[in-house]
Amino acid sequence: MPQIFGARAGAQQTAAAHWPDGSVRSGRLSFDGKATLGDFTGVSDSVRGQMTGGASLRDVRGWVEAPVRTLKTGNGRRDRDLIKTMEADIYPNIRFVLEGVEPQWERGDSASVTLAGRFFIHGVARAERVAATVVRTAAGIRVKATLPMNLHDYRITALTRFLILKMHPDIVVHVDVLFSQ
Repeated sequence: MPQIFGARAGAQQTAAAHWPDGSVRSGRLSFDGKATLGDFTGVSDSVRGQMTGGASLRDVRGWVEAPVRTLKTGNGRRDRDLIKTMEADIYPNIRFVLEGVEPQWERGDSASVTLAGRFFIHGVARAERVAATVVRTAAGIRVKATLPMNLHDYRITALTRFLILKMHPDIVVHVDVLFSQ
């Protein structure tokens, strides 16, 4: 078993049972979208956040966020439209606040969980349940999740430009973050 935040290798049960506090060391938020001119992906590597640990996974709480302006699709015009549509001057961040963790299974250094919390996007707070994997590594705690999302649920509706360019409201969001002390 790798050492976790200074845990002794011989203290496997203690290290496996305790989940430490941490900050996002690295992270990526991305989404896959579909539009009349083709599919595209938006990516931000400017993810920040905190994790408050506990005696078990059920006790972990925290948050992660990314500034809307850091999402890049590889197309300058589309990026400007995204910032305008998301009203980044008014709602500058996409944020998820973790309110509970429901472990599905735990094996060694890995776990499958459901993250219960709230997304704060475009001025809308919405409860979501997100399937995720959690892996302890020597570098920290890595959390990965993928979830479908409908932009209309967050009052993001200005998805048509010039009457013919249209983005579909259904997207797939991917989150990959590494927390460490």
